[in-house]
Amino acid sequence: MIRIFCKNDQQYYEVESGTTLLELSAQVCPEAVDPKTGKHYPVIAALVDHKLKELDFCVFYPHEVEFIGYNHPDGRRTYLRSLCFLLQRAVRTVFPDKVLVIDHSLPSGQYCEIVEVELDAKGHTVVYKVSPEELQALKEAMRALVERDCPFTKVKMLAEEASALFAEQHQYFKAELQRSLGRYFCSVYYLDGVADSFHGPLVPSAGDLGVFDLMPFHDGFCLQYPSDDDITRVIPYRRQDKLAVTLKDYSKWCETTGILGVSSLNRKLLAGEAVDLINLSEARQEREYAAVADRIFAERDRIKIVFLAGPSSSGKTSSALRLAQQCRVLGLNPKVIELDNYFVSRELTPKDEDGQYDFEALGAMDLALLGQHLNALLSGETVEIPRYDFKLGKPFFEGNFMHLEENDILVMEGIHALDPAMVPSVDPRRIFRVYASALTSLNVDENNNISTTDNRLLRRMVRDNRTRGITPEETILRWPSVRRGENKYIFPFQENADAQFNSALLYELPMLKYYAEPLLRRIHPSSPAYTEAVRLLKFLDYIVALTPQDIASIPPTSILREFIGGQTL
Repeated sequence: MIRIFCKNDQQYYEVESGTTLLELSAQVCPEAVDPKTGKHYPVIAALVDHKLKELDFCVFYPHEVEFIGYNHPDGRRTYLRSLCFLLQRAVRTVFPDKVLVIDHSLPSGQYCEIVEVELDAKGHTVVYKVSPEELQALKEAMRALVERDCPFTKVKMLAEEASALFAEQHQYFKAELQRSLGRYFCSVYYLDGVADSFHGPLVPSAGDLGVFDLMPFHDGFCLQYPSDDDITRVIPYRRQDKLAVTLKDYSKWCETTGILGVSSLNRKLLAGEAVDLINLSEARQEREYAAVADRIFAERDRIKIVFLAGPSSSGKTSSALRLAQQCRVLGLNPKVIELDNYFVSRELTPKDEDGQYDFEALGAMDLALLGQHLNALLSGETVEIPRYDFKLGKPFFEGNFMHLEENDILVMEGIHALDPAMVPSVDPRRIFRVYASALTSLNVDENNNISTTDNRLLRRMVRDNRTRGITPEETILRWPSVRRGENKYIFPFQENADAQFNSALLYELPMLKYYAEPLLRRIHPSSPAYTEAVRLLKFLDYIVALTPQDIASIPPTSILREFIGGQTL
């Protein structure tokens, strides 16, 4: 018998050595309870000493165990990984001669495509356009697996054997990744006789995946999963075509470089082509800034204000500076107004549901004064711009006057810049709105995509530790609050942008690995951030890091210098 501490009910239990987590859950914790809402969720995974485990994990030693459901971030990821495998198995049934590619995240789910096994003459993937009838057949095949309650099983096998298995299934990126990692053994999952690999635990069986949907989207479709608020319904469907086009364009460009996933990226780095990749990526991004500046210049008689918004660590500050630089090249004279200077006094700041000041709320800004100043500037008047003292929590006027000449334009960056409610009194025809985010489109393999959110979290971790002395543990623990603010104040307004800019660079994950890996390894196993640190380290383990010599070749004007230092903008 061994002693287990169940974190859910703060009780100790004596269990027989070799008991599975599934058996233990049935005895002591059949449901996970959300501490904030009190809602009950079916248990789908567990944290054992802060490490994420499947429910078939056997306990042989004393542990702390926390059973989790869909209310937990790792529970949601476990559900989504399993749902992707469910879709993969259905694709094998409906399209036995084609391959599923799960490409990137959408506001309503995961964007997926069915591609032909053979590449075109240029070595690019050929997308198969799925008909409504075929999409319905996929859903029915998934439902059949759910009704049969087919179990997910995991086996250890030789990496060489797994690589051959995936190549036989035409999952060539998955096969190449296994070869490139240099490991002797790997884990392979099975569902109804079909093999696949996933970089994290799965739910016990297909019967746990009853909530999903497939919706047509562009050349492929959107795989929808349960809503955070109501797990009996899928996440509300929202088409965000501008964002999808931006991601698709970047994916196509990645194809032209020969980098279709982590394995091909690793191959280039190991071949000594890192500097070439850095230069190519930076050159493309410079063209992107120039293209946006060209659009502003073409309508300079109309446009006098440029608003730039984006989520945390998307490179908004650097993007604003780079865009302003490109506008200067064309003869315009950008002037910057910091939106942060228009905060209301601290005592007037609205509070959130926990009674804390909500500095990200629209009401935290003096919208009346901002609108008044912008209209005055557009009318040719001179205004005095405030300076906000964050220590005292008050704005001050210190003689900073501004007036717009003929070739002057305002550049303003902030989280609410795409929300029309920020300046309702200002003529929208005079405003050009830009949305910037690090929209990585690299995949680990065919059906394991790299999260844009993880990319930004690593950026923020590296920057905040370097510039503010914030520990990686603090960054991880603050991240859920940051994400809530983004979901509330930024993402709903993405489609209001006149231009969408992707600040991701092909070489940045290898660069971030060099800086972030040592930071993540400092987090102690007893820390509540340890689970997330282990997950991020496991993800980074698939990526070859840049060398210090490679990093030295990153230009001082690069957006990534905002995070690692050495920027000259």
